[in-house]
Amino acid sequence: MKKIFLGIILVISACSFSRAQDGNASQAYELQTCIDIALENNLTLRRTLLNQGIVEADLLATQGSRLPSITAFASSGYRWGRSINPVTNLFETRRIGNINTQVNSNMPIFNGFQITNSIAQARKNYESGQFSLQAAENDITLNIINLFIDVVFNREQLKIAENQLKTTTDQFSRTKALVEAGSLPLSDQLDLQSQNATNQVNLINAQNGLRLAKLALSQAMVIPFTDDFDVVEPDYEVSEQELASDDPSEIYEIAVSILPQIKAAEADVESAEYGVKIAKGSFMPSLGVGVAIFSNYVDQAFLKGTSEIIPFRTQIDNNLSQSANLQLSIPIFSQFSNKANLQRAKVQKQLAEVAEQEARNTLRQQIETAFTQALAAEQSYEASLLQVKSLEETFRISQQQFDFGAINSVDFQVAQNNLFNAQADLINAKYSYIFRVKVLDFYLGNPLNLN
Repeated sequence: MKKIFLGIILVISACSFSRAQDGNASQAYELQTCIDIALENNLTLRRTLLNQGIVEADLLATQGSRLPSITAFASSGYRWGRSINPVTNLFETRRIGNINTQVNSNMPIFNGFQITNSIAQARKNYESGQFSLQAAENDITLNIINLFIDVVFNREQLKIAENQLKTTTDQFSRTKALVEAGSLPLSDQLDLQSQNATNQVNLINAQNGLRLAKLALSQAMVIPFTDDFDVVEPDYEVSEQELASDDPSEIYEIAVSILPQIKAAEADVESAEYGVKIAKGSFMPSLGVGVAIFSNYVDQAFLKGTSEIIPFRTQIDNNLSQSANLQLSIPIFSQFSNKANLQRAKVQKQLAEVAEQEARNTLRQQIETAFTQALAAEQSYEASLLQVKSLEETFRISQQQFDFGAINSVDFQVAQNNLFNAQADLINAKYSYIFRVKVLDFYLGNPLNLN
């Protein structure tokens, strides 16, 4: 019994610990979680998805237009005064009640391939919509990655500001004690006091910068912003070889064959081509077939030589009639409407071709820009690494010299500021390089993540 009780306690404790972990992590989002939430909550993306449902309905309607239509009709009423009895075909002056039933069906046989081309066009429109939806998802994902990196970058900036303030605060305390002992002049204390105040302002600015970066990310995710909002920093190391084998033209050749915005533009051109074919089809004759079945019942139809009304089923069978007809329509003069429709369709195709070329040009320019920026960020990052390494040693020596009174506070502050500025430049170059590389990965069709 004790073992069972102990087991229950352990299970409850484990569940409580798990819930506590979930609660603590609920406000710290990983990159993929941020992307998933943004995609789920983005109203523009949702509107695009709903519009795609309309395009899908249009496709269904065009596919059904080649099938026969069937319509059933029934009516019932009374007539008074002199009228023809539909059963006897004689004029009668009495109230006649009647029930009429009819079924009609029409089906196009040939209409200049307009239905076939309309179905093909609707399919291309649906295909274009799917690619546009993917492109919108990619844009949202890229934006979230950029904002996520901005949060991590500002967090690093805050760490630098905190470290800078701690260093000047420690130096100020030591300098103050030495000034009070008469070992250093008061000017050194005042210089460090001023620098310490400046670093406090820098810390506040860094805190505000981080808060604004978190706010921008949470708003892009379309979730309420709270002070607990945070991100889980990915374990990402910059590789020196990431751009070694890449070239803008090679990246473009890959991107133009896989990216959805290009495929959407190509589908729009094909859709416009079908539009031209549809317009041309209006100049051709159209042929259709129609069939109908009719019957009726009246309450004033009597069996011969009796006053007994002919039964409903018998009247329906006796009055049953069928018809079939072919409908040929030959366009002779349409008041230039067919010609105008063809002209509009041709212009729409040209506009689609221009839009496709614009999409290709924009993609090429974006890749060239991203590659150039990534290359510059890589070079800046490598230079900043060397600069920080050199200035760290310079600051270490300056700090020792200042502690021994070999240099004054102004020289010490210069060495300190040079180091922290270089560290800030390094952080900026690092995360700028990370994002630019991820953009190039996106153009190459690689997964959009920071791992």
